Amino acid sequence: MVYLSHIYTKTGDAGDTGLGDGSRVPKDNPRVTAYGSVDELNAALGLLLVHAPEHSEASLVQQIQNDLFDVGADLCVPPIADEAPGSRLRIRPEQSTRLEEAIDRLNANLAPLKSFVLPGGSVASAWCHLARTVCRRAERDVVTLMRSETVNVQVLIYLNRLSDLLFVMARFYNSGGGGDVLWRPGQGQEKTA
Repeated sequence: MVYLSHIYTKTGDAGDTGLGDGSRVPKDNPRVTAYGSVDELNAALGLLLVHAPEHSEASLVQQIQNDLFDVGADLCVPPIADEAPGSRLRIRPEQSTRLEEAIDRLNANLAPLKSFVLPGGSVASAWCHLARTVCRRAERDVVTLMRSETVNVQVLIYLNRLSDLLFVMARFYNSGGGGDVLWRPGQGQEKTA
């Protein structure tokens, strides 16, 4: 259990922050950027829940928010070469499998796609699309981090599955895809009479 007695510590006043292993890095370090994007994604999902609490997938979204704290915990503690399995909180394959199962369940009843979908439609759908784009950024930030440091590959897999799930959820919240706003290529180029 986490216990926070003081919210401000003043230890970051010079532009650095502490990682979960006790080391200190600049606040713009790729690892901090990655888990910062995950935190932003979690906040977007919180807004989805506040703006659309009546939707049937609220408990799934809450589970995802909890998983995203696990993702952040995983990212904030750099893995070590001889790390014993289970010694640190790490994202596990079954967390991504749960997302895949949700994708399959929700996608089974969606209207077939005939065009790309524009973000919008219902309030819940719009929040899902925003969360999806933040998730894709978090995924890119993790890829950037992986170029220079070791990262649990399950983090990247989880974020990739989550962005897919958020797209499916956006369509689900648009009356099963019936309320999707479809892209009309070149619409802005059409001449007015």
